[in-house]
Amino acid sequence: MQISANGITLEVDDQGPPSGEPLLMIMGLGMPLVAWPDALVQMLVSRGFRVIRFDNRDIGLSQHFDALGKPNLAWAGMRYTMHLKVRAPYGLADMAADALGVLDVLGLASAHVVGASMGGMIAQHLAATRPERLRSLALLMTTSGSRRLPQPGLRVRRALLSRPAGGDAAAVVAHLQRLLRVIGSPAYPPDPALQQQALRAMVTRSWHPAGTARQIVAVIADGDRTPLLGRISAPTRVIHGLADPLVPAAAGRDLVARIPGAAADFVPGMGHDLPPALFGHFADGIAENAARWAPG
Repeated sequence: MQISANGITLEVDDQGPPSGEPLLMIMGLGMPLVAWPDALVQMLVSRGFRVIRFDNRDIGLSQHFDALGKPNLAWAGMRYTMHLKVRAPYGLADMAADALGVLDVLGLASAHVVGASMGGMIAQHLAATRPERLRSLALLMTTSGSRRLPQPGLRVRRALLSRPAGGDAAAVVAHLQRLLRVIGSPAYPPDPALQQQALRAMVTRSWHPAGTARQIVAVIADGDRTPLLGRISAPTRVIHGLADPLVPAAAGRDLVARIPGAAADFVPGMGHDLPPALFGHFADGIAENAARWAPG
């Protein structure tokens, strides 16, 4: 369904009993709400959650911001490297306000929050600045953005900078499969046919690379969120793959060390994706962490 939240239009999917524990799921860079797999959603619903997914701004069926222009990623990266200010069309704090807007429209005073990758960065803003709105926080394969942390290697950076061979759905799907082979979980290789089917459905629904570019600049401009971490009071679980080549496991350890009372869940053989074999593990961990919340 389409809603108006924080002054923009967002696409929202709301599953599970209205009386269930509300769980807001925030997806990562360039990925729509359907990147949270339906099978994982149903596992969470079966554990008593009301699961709320939404397309971040500029992606999927939510409002696009093409009028703001396509950013120069090379220039933004150069300014970041030189420790100069990077200007973005919008920021991760704006995207956190979008997430709050979703809760407002649904009439939810608070919710459990799960954020993956960039979604975890957005969730850090949410948890630090509006702690009364969070019941618990699960951070998957994400980072504080500190410059002290290890960065992805050359092979990963090349894969991220690559582009599809064409503009049709088949070329985009092939491109995404190549990228996932580089950053995915070595211990949990996907079924190629099922992966292709899921990616084709996602690309056919909406593929908006200009929005992804603007989100990249928002991440670069956000910089180091370390000062926010000590302000997070929600029960927090950090779920991170030990084989993540995009956001190395050191980033997860850093979050555990800096967020008060954070629980660590480091998964051997997991990379920067959501392998079906781990859906049960994710669902159990999210539910276990949510149970740490004590209503005020």
